[in-house]
This record gives sequence, structure tokens and C-alpha cells, in this order.
Amino acid sequence: MNQQGADRPPVKSSERTLELLEALAAGGPRGLVELSRELDIPKSSLHGLLRTMSQRGWVETDAAGTRFGLGVRALQVGASYLDSDDAIGLVNAALDALSARFGETVHLGRLDGPNVVYIAKRESAHPLRLFSAIGRRLPAHATALGKALLAARADDEVDRLLDWPLAALTPHTLTTPDALHAELARIREAGHAEDREENTEGIMCLAVAVPLRSPAVDAISVSVPLARLRDTTVAEIVADLHRHATQLRAAAHLLP
Repeated sequence: MNQQGADRPPVKSSERTLELLEALAAGGPRGLVELSRELDIPKSSLHGLLRTMSQRGWVETDAAGTRFGLGVRALQVGASYLDSDDAIGLVNAALDALSARFGETVHLGRLDGPNVVYIAKRESAHPLRLFSAIGRRLPAHATALGKALLAARADDEVDRLLDWPLAALTPHTLTTPDALHAELARIREAGHAEDREENTEGIMCLAVAVPLRSPAVDAISVSVPLARLRDTTVAEIVADLHRHATQLRAAAHLLP
């Protein structure tokens, strides 16, 4: 959008529609009163919006017609986004290789403002594993994926991206500017990011940025329960992540 378009106020009905979709995606199905309160939309207006979106397949209701959730059309659009993303096609082989070697949960994450979004994953082969889902959004400062991508940016840009004060997902999450900036400096020097119980207690995640664009917007990670983690495993995972990132850097010219 050009600057002239950016200065224009958003169309209210369109903005409400998008806010509703984002709310249902983030929090799951809920009732009219709860949605009205959360989005600050009058119940009469919200009911009409939900009725229209239901008719178009974007929203579904329960048997009683009192709770509303995302409809199949949202899945169709989300799947289309993933199918048309050339970066995912390039990274898929790396995700498969990491999953086959370590048998642990593997993710491709993308930076989206102050958050990182899972856009591809491979499940762990073990019953004890990290819970995650494609499309899940997490604060970038609390994940190895997010910190690897934040470290690819200058500290002043990081400060503009994040929502301060930073939320603590666990007692181990870094929440102060000094602590986060020191961690990002360490990541820049080491070349990889670590999340030791900062997102989920009992889980360690290791990640590197994937240099398909500059600055990087994608990162790959391996998540391991601490109960299965050994020092040799960490070193092996980091080495493999770096190897795949180097290979992907060489393939970056294939992107449009």
C-alpha cells in the first residue's frame, strides 16, 4: 500500500470482520456475549456479521446455534497460503531430514510482528513431546525460533517490533530489555538460539534462522524434552541445523 492509502482510516466493517476471524483463530469457539465483550462490537452488529460469515462458510455454529467457531472456508484459505509458499517447499526436505535423524518435534516458524507462527512441523516419534499446531502464534521473545529471527535484526528494530512489557510464559522467560538484548547478542555470536523452558516447562528448543530473505523471516528448530536431552545431542542438533541453513542459503535464489 502506498503512503496515501496507509493514511486512510480502515473500513469499519472490514476491520470488524478481520478482528472476528483473528479472535476465533486465537481463542476457539465462544458465545455471542463473550465475543461482543472481547471485540467491543454491539451484539446486534456482531450477530449480523456472524450470520453473514456463517452463510459464506467462514463461521460455524454448534447445534444450539449459540457458540461460534471458524468454518471450513478458513481452512481452505489457510491451506492455500501454505500450498503457495515457495519457502515451505524449499525447507520441507530439511524438516524431513531433521525429523528422521533425531525423532523429535521439528518446526518451521515465521516472524509476524512480535510473534512467531508455526507454518510447518514434523511430529516427534515419542509419546512425550511438545504440543504444537500449524498456525499457532507465540511471543517471539519466548521461543528459540523467534529469538533466532530477532537476533537477525538490530536491537532498536527489535524494541519496535515487540509488545512491551514482555509476557512471561514460564518462570524462565526473559522479559526485561537488558536480559533479552544480552541473549540476542549471545545468539548472534553463537549462530543459534536456545529456549530452555522459556516457552514450555520441561522442553528445550534449538533454532537457527533460515537465510532465504534478508533479514531472515523464517527459522527451523528441533524441540526436545529435557528428560531426553544430552550435551552430545545438543551439539549434534546445532551442527545439523547449521548444515541445513547453509544448504538453504545456497538455494535462496530459487525463490521468486
